[in-house]
Amino acid sequence: MLLRFTLRAGCGVALLLAVSAMLSGAELSETLKTIKSVGPEGKGNAQAAAAWKQLAAGRASSIPTILAALDDANPLAANYLRNAIETIAQRELQQEGKLPAAELEAFLKETRHEPRARRLAFDLLARADKTAPDRLIPGMLNDSSVELRRDAVQRLIAQGDKQFAQQKPDDAKATFAAALAGARDDDQVQIIKKRLEGLGEKVDLPRHFGFLMTWQLVAPFDNTEKKGLNTVYPPEQGIDLNAEYEGKEGMKIRWSPHTTDNEYGIVDVAKALSSFKGAVSYATTEFVSDKEQPVELRLGTPNSWKVWLNGELLFSREEYHRGMSLDQYKMRGTLHPGRNVILVKVCQNEQKEEWAQRWQFQLRVCDAAGTAVLSADRAGK
Repeated sequence: MLLRFTLRAGCGVALLLAVSAMLSGAELSETLKTIKSVGPEGKGNAQAAAAWKQLAAGRASSIPTILAALDDANPLAANYLRNAIETIAQRELQQEGKLPAAELEAFLKETRHEPRARRLAFDLLARADKTAPDRLIPGMLNDSSVELRRDAVQRLIAQGDKQFAQQKPDDAKATFAAALAGARDDDQVQIIKKRLEGLGEKVDLPRHFGFLMTWQLVAPFDNTEKKGLNTVYPPEQGIDLNAEYEGKEGMKIRWSPHTTDNEYGIVDVAKALSSFKGAVSYATTEFVSDKEQPVELRLGTPNSWKVWLNGELLFSREEYHRGMSLDQYKMRGTLHPGRNVILVKVCQNEQKEEWAQRWQFQLRVCDAAGTAVLSADRAGK
């Protein structure tokens, strides 16, 4: 929940200014430390509220330092810090009519800072320097902040639409292609895809997002009474694609290859194998990396699940039929040079309602900004 601070007009600003004189560097550091110590269930809340009053009474020159404090702030502390920044900025703009534009721009250009802090710095900069959006946004097509990148993509979409209206299809095609290269949000990707395909260009969504399309599947193992998620079945002990297992109710089951043709990489286990109820499925694939690199594995599924990378459990969640969406779950891992093994466990429960029949998942590999990381041996999709 966002913290809301209400100040009475006139006397509220005076009260803030009376709370504290201009904080020294050491005092500012201590005040920020107090705010960043706030925790759940009211821990440190009274001290943080008092520190906020001191912080919000400061001058605009303190804003870059407060922005930097957002880099490692927890969500509760971040609310205090953002509100302090907004309070200072509003007061300074009303009284002095300016903010430290050069310092804000320098902060914005430091991509190591927390993306939302950089976005806030940009919004403040745009209020202080009306030329900033036109100067800076076009250069942010590959920015690490998805929000700033989104603005750059949106400008290119508008530019491409204008070119198309001017009957310059080749220019529009090139502009939309550039927009697609930078786009990470699905709504924008869909708009660009429609524009490009209208101009005769095919868009490979699986490659753009980095969905894994080819798998080996095996099912069903037993999940009656939801016991399967935490039961260790043979694929978790080692993957042998030639093995035969004893599955649910004594069934003899083996791995079978499956390639999805869904453009969002959705693997429908029920269709690929069978619509078993109270069952566990496993899916595995190999991913070839040309170097050691940190990645995110982003999963979507309406089922309970676990994901391993090279035998290391990255995360799990026991929840059924909550819904499914792109990038629903994000996990961090490290790819080793050469072949890496991904294993996904997806559990279906015993509900028989029509809305509870989906047994499927999608998985993509990307960097922290959502840019696809593709297997070195990937061909076509």
